[in-house]
Amino acid sequence: MAQGRRVERVAALIRREVSQILMNGIRDERVNKGMVTITEVDVSGDLQHCKIFVSIYGEVDHRDEVMAGLNAASHFFKGELGRRLQMRRAPEVRFQFDRGIEKGTEILSLLEKLEEERKSRNPSSSEFDPN
Repeated sequence: MAQGRRVERVAALIRREVSQILMNGIRDERVNKGMVTITEVDVSGDLQHCKIFVSIYGEVDHRDEVMAGLNAASHFFKGELGRRLQMRRAPEVRFQFDRGIEKGTEILSLLEKLEEERKSRNPSSSEFDPN
């Protein structure tokens, strides 16, 4: 049980440090084309591998370019994490695009369309008639 809490703590620290690096320390122009948000950090039980899920706001055309820039800088992130977290061995970093926010937005728009269709078909059912 203590091992699970340690992994969660390390994941939270990695999330914080990678966010700081993205705001201040990355010079790759590909990464700066979109606003990158870390949605989740998944660290293996042995702390040797780390998947960082990111959401990228901006033009759809730039997403692949931003992901390529992040993955190209994975060795830089590994070195920075090792230095900042003072870990004996920093985990291998891999970035993955998280489509969760995108899918959530699609679902919300579909629900709004369904609500509008229901109101247009039966406008009197949504109003309360006291008689």
